[in-house]
Amino acid sequence: MRIVVVGDVMLDVDLSGEATRLSPDAPVPVVDVSGVRRRAGGAGLVARMLAEEGWPVTLVTVLGDDDAGRQLQDHLAGVRLVAGPSGYPSPVKTRVRAGSHAVVRFDQGCEKTPVPEVSPAMLQAVEEAGVIIVADYGRGVAANPPLRELLSRLAGQVPIIWDPHPAGPEPVPGVAVVTPNLSEAVKAAQALAHEAPQGGSGDQDQAAEAGRILLEHWGSQSVLVTKGEQGAVLLRNGNPVPHPVPAPRVEAGDPCGAGDRLAAGLAVHLLAGRHLEEAAALAVHDAADFLAAGGVSALPDRATGTADQESSTTSLNESRLRLAAERPSAGRRSTEPLLLARTVRKSGGTVVATGGCFDLLHAGHVRSLSAARELGDCLIVCLNSDDSVRRLKGPERPIIGQHDRAELLLAMECVDAVLVFDEDTPEAALERLRPDIWVKGGDYKGARLPEADLVESWGGRCLTVPYHPARSTTGLADALAKVS
Repeated sequence: MRIVVVGDVMLDVDLSGEATRLSPDAPVPVVDVSGVRRRAGGAGLVARMLAEEGWPVTLVTVLGDDDAGRQLQDHLAGVRLVAGPSGYPSPVKTRVRAGSHAVVRFDQGCEKTPVPEVSPAMLQAVEEAGVIIVADYGRGVAANPPLRELLSRLAGQVPIIWDPHPAGPEPVPGVAVVTPNLSEAVKAAQALAHEAPQGGSGDQDQAAEAGRILLEHWGSQSVLVTKGEQGAVLLRNGNPVPHPVPAPRVEAGDPCGAGDRLAAGLAVHLLAGRHLEEAAALAVHDAADFLAAGGVSALPDRATGTADQESSTTSLNESRLRLAAERPSAGRRSTEPLLLARTVRKSGGTVVATGGCFDLLHAGHVRSLSAARELGDCLIVCLNSDDSVRRLKGPERPIIGQHDRAELLLAMECVDAVLVFDEDTPEAALERLRPDIWVKGGDYKGARLPEADLVESWGGRCLTVPYHPARSTTGLADALAKVS
C-alpha cells in the first residue's frame, strides 16, 4: 500500500560552522562556515523520511522552474514525484548554525502566492493512496479546490493525517487525525472561538481545551496536539476525555523535523492497522528516536551521500541507550526498527532478524535470541500482533498482550528493536526490513524455511540456531493452568 504525501515543498539549506568572535562592524557573531547541506523541506522532508525507511511513497506537489526546483528534484531521489508547475520561484530557507544552535534564517521566495493548479496526474496519484499525509506549509497546495474535494471524498475510505499550517486552510472534514503543535492549536482555537482556550494554567489543560474546540469546528475524527518534549494530547470525536501521550526525554539540539517525523510515523502505523491511540504513542516515540539519532542533520545529503559530520559522531547505539533508560510501560521500543536496520546497513554492519509470538518467554527463547544476536550487529524481533496470534493459536491466545510482549523482549540485552506485524506470516515485515540474516529455531533444521525465497531475493541468508527441547510456550501454559 502506497503512502501519498500531499503538500508544499521548499529547499532547506544549512550553513554550519563555529562562532568564536563578534563582528567588528556590529555586535553580531561571525560564523566560520565549514559545511553546506541542502535537502528537500516541507512535504519533501516527510516523503524523504519515508523513502529512506524503504516505504513506497509518492509526493504530490508543485515545483518552480528554476535552479532551486531542479535541486529539489535531485534531493527527492527515491521518491515517486508527481508535480505540477507552481509558476513562481521555489522557496528557499537558509539557516546559519553555530555548533548545534541556529543563529539566523534567511527566506527567499517565501512570500504568499496564489493557489496553484493541480493536474489530473496529481489527483490520480492521490486516489492510489493507502494512507495520505497532507503536509501543509502555507504555500497553497492544500487549498486547491479540486484537491480538497477529492480529499473530502477519500476521508471516509483511507486514513488521512493533516499537518496544518497557520497560513494554510482548515483541514477537510472527516480526516483521521490533525496534528497541530500547541502554539498552532491555541491560536487556531482562539480564532475560531473568539477567545483564548481556558481549562487551567498547564499545557495539558490548554492543549485539551484547544483540541476540543478544533475537533468541533474542523469535523475531523481526532486532533493530536503535540507539545514537544512533553508529548501530546489526543482528542477523539465522541470521546470527551483527553488521552495523554507521553514522550521519552531525549537530548536534542535541533527539533527541526520532529513534526514531520511524527506525521510519517502516524501514517506508517495507521497503514499497519493499528488503533489511533497506539499509532499516536508509537509516532511520538518515532519522533523522539529521530531527534535522539541526530534529527535532520543525520539524514544523508543526496548530493554527497553523507550525513552532517557533527551529528554522525553520535552513534545510533548511544541514542538507543539514552532512550532505553526511560522506556514507558506501554509498547515502548528501544528504537524504530526500520531506522535501526538502515543505519546498521549504512555503517557496514549485519542486520539479523527473527520472529515469533513469544507469548510466554522461557529459557529456550532467551538462548535462541542470544544466539541470533551473536550472528550480526543488531537483532530485530518480528513479533506477531495479538490478532495474528489469535488466528494462529486460537481464541485463548495470546496470554500476554503485544505491548507487554514487546516490552519484555526489549528488556533483554540481546534484542535491539521489535517490529509488530499483523499478518499471519512475517513476509511483509521482512520485505520492509530486508535483513541480512533471518533466523529460526533449530526445530526447522533439515527443512527449507518458508521465508527462504524472499530473504534470498535481496541477497540475505536463512540460518537456524540451536533448539532446546522440553521448553515451549504451550508446555509452560499447560503447567501454569494445572497450578492454578
